[in-house]
Amino acid sequence: MSSPSVSDTSAPPMRAVGIKTQFGPNIIHENLDFTVHQGEIVGLVGGSGTGKSVLMNTMLGLKEPEGGYVEYFGQNRNKLTPDARRAINNQMGVLFQGGALFSSLTVRENVMMPMRENTNLSPKLMRELADMKIHMVGLPPESALLYPSDLSGGMKKRAGLARALALDPKLLFLDEPTAGLDPVGANAFDELILGLREAMNLTVLMVTHDLDSLYLICDRIAVLVDKHIPIADSLTAVCQYNHPWVQEYFGGPRSRAAIGASEAAAVRQKG
Repeated sequence: MSSPSVSDTSAPPMRAVGIKTQFGPNIIHENLDFTVHQGEIVGLVGGSGTGKSVLMNTMLGLKEPEGGYVEYFGQNRNKLTPDARRAINNQMGVLFQGGALFSSLTVRENVMMPMRENTNLSPKLMRELADMKIHMVGLPPESALLYPSDLSGGMKKRAGLARALALDPKLLFLDEPTAGLDPVGANAFDELILGLREAMNLTVLMVTHDLDSLYLICDRIAVLVDKHIPIADSLTAVCQYNHPWVQEYFGGPRSRAAIGASEAAAVRQKG
């Protein structure tokens, strides 16, 4: 089988079909269907223990499901050749919680790591590309020579994002990207994701608890409850979905505050 073409716009970039995942007797997901469309930012929400990160790892190919399968650009991952899987893996970037940077490497070396592992580029070109990615995520040039221990929390996330973008992926996975950031830093990170989506034609799946992010940058919200995703739709549709957890999550005071902030931001943009 030939490698999947990321230019094939007739199929969604990513689709989960009938996914079942479990650990021992504990079933986490069952009969889970989920589609991510080209160019959108999808926020994945759910209560603690519902398996949001497990689902993301399954979509990434880091965990094999006990049932069902994942498609990339219309092709079943289980039926791909090793070379085709490798090609698909190079089209994915992931930002784990906290950045997950290698502590013994500088920021530049961290960003270069995927290039060293997956390309035959010269060291000089890898350095230049790494510095370009560092610039793209809003870090100052001098940060390239810093180590993770020298960085603030927000800088670590940006450095992790630069590494996730090292191979110019088409699919970007974000696991709680704004967790631990102050409101100003979280808003700046949201704006960065929006800008990168446009600049790099990214499709983004974001696991998050951040209501502001859901309201400000997500095109759709997927709700993980009762072992599957019963709704993945616009914010308006999700807020009207009749499920106790959904109503509590999106109907509480923090949600109403986030709605107010989102509406105020929209008014400022129009003005």
